[in-house]
Amino acid sequence: MASKIFYLLSLLLLAHLLQPHVFVKGDGSLIEKTCKNTKYYNLCFSSLKSNPSSANADPKGLAVIMVGIGMANATSTSLYLSSKMLGTANNNDSTFKRVLKECAEKYKYASDALQASAQDLVNEEYDYASMHIIAAYDYSNVCHNLFKLYLGLVYPSELAPREDGLKCLCDVALRIVENLNR
Repeated sequence: MASKIFYLLSLLLLAHLLQPHVFVKGDGSLIEKTCKNTKYYNLCFSSLKSNPSSANADPKGLAVIMVGIGMANATSTSLYLSSKMLGTANNNDSTFKRVLKECAEKYKYASDALQASAQDLVNEEYDYASMHIIAAYDYSNVCHNLFKLYLGLVYPSELAPREDGLKCLCDVALRIVENLNR
C-alpha cells in the first residue's frame, strides 16, 4: 500500500514539474495533427488528450508532455521492479534478484534520459532530445536481454506490457520531436 501511495505522489510531482507554463496556445486540432504523424496514433491522442496542459500547448509543449508520460512509465516500472525484488526477499535465487535490481536501474536510467530530453526540448536542442529518447527506449531492451543471459531465468510476463508501453511512448515522443525540426 505504501508503494502505491509513493507511486501516485511521484506521478503527481512529475506532472506538476512538467507543466508547460510558457507554451503558446495551440488550436483544437493540434493534438490530432501531431498524433497523425506518429506510429501509435491512439496512444498519442489518448495520452495527450487526457493531459489538461495539452490544450494550451504548442508542438514543443506536446513533446514535453509525451516525454513526461514516458518518464512516469519508466519511473513506475523501476519502482515496480524494486518492489518485486523486495517481494522475492525470501527467494534464494540471487541471480533473479540481481537481474531485477539491474532492470530497476535500467528503467531509472530511462527516466533520467527522458528527463534530460525534456530539458533538451526546453533548450530547443532537438537532436539531443531525440538521442535521449532513443536511449530511454533502449534501456528497456537491456533489461529484457539481461534475462536472456541466464539459462532458466524467465522474463516476468507482467514486465512485457510495461516494456512495450515505454517503447511505444518513446516512439511517439521521438516522432513528435522529429517533426519539430521541420
